[in-house]
Amino acid sequence: MCINILICSYNTLLQREGVDSFMSKYQGIFPAFYACYDAEGNINPQGVRELTRWFIEKGVQGVYVGGSSGECIYQSKEDRKVVLENVMAEAKGKLTIIAHIACNNTADSQELAAHAESLGVDAIASIPPIYFKLPPYAIAKYWNDMSAAAPNTDFIIYNIPVLAGVALSIPLLNEMMKNPKVVGVKNSSAPTQDIQMWRDEAIKQNRPFVVFNGPDEQLISGLVMGATGGIGGTYGAMPQLYVKLYKLVKEGDMATALDLQNECCRIIYKLCSGHGNMYGMIKEALRKMGCPDCGSVRAPLAELIESDYPIVDECVAMIQAAIAKYC
Repeated sequence: MCINILICSYNTLLQREGVDSFMSKYQGIFPAFYACYDAEGNINPQGVRELTRWFIEKGVQGVYVGGSSGECIYQSKEDRKVVLENVMAEAKGKLTIIAHIACNNTADSQELAAHAESLGVDAIASIPPIYFKLPPYAIAKYWNDMSAAAPNTDFIIYNIPVLAGVALSIPLLNEMMKNPKVVGVKNSSAPTQDIQMWRDEAIKQNRPFVVFNGPDEQLISGLVMGATGGIGGTYGAMPQLYVKLYKLVKEGDMATALDLQNECCRIIYKLCSGHGNMYGMIKEALRKMGCPDCGSVRAPLAELIESDYPIVDECVAMIQAAIAKYC
């Protein structure tokens, strides 16, 4: 009963904030797009297109291209451009596309921002600058310089303190909200309280604003706290399950949603239990389920070893059983 009241309050909040058709494109499930490589480890444009079409078929709202799951940290600017170009060739007008454009320096980030806008993406996104711990005013300039390079495109802040080494603060968010193109936050911090804080700041300013839940293991919690959707690295392994989970929460069937969230978490734990990197495990699981072949992962990410393949088989069985049960 209490959880259902929370869901009603959540839906009322969305209505009160006037999340209209403009913002509705950011509501729902957004798999973080996986890097697709050929046998030599180069970007595979055909694989990118096939994976894009597969996501369209699975009914997701959009994809987040070029982020952590896309192995952007190990790719060149040209690699990242090729990936986005091939995603857009299949998805434009069919999915909401958020392009991650952060690089280790501002100039490269601006180049990717302008390129993304030229292709017609819905939004660009960026983490804070990494390695050096910069003051908030330097982070704001880094983000605003990117936004200026794509002046007609929405900008989404990617808050991921555990990897970026710096957390989004309310003063920094308020500074960024002076930029009218800043429309939301992808929140990959653990506390779901952060979701509520970012939304409260937007309410104070009476402006449309979206917050995406980042940690896949807590999607249900993030949605209850007011997230308008989710962007996740394991969504692509089982998009049907996350699309269903989002639907269950929106409908207020929290008992079933909780059961499904727990099933997703068990699958995630299993995907993380091998020697190989989790994204390598996911790509192999997708291949075994007859999905597009995304190749392996790029070094220094660890490739799968022989003992990983039985674990992948277990993951496949768990995913298929959950789809049969809930979808």
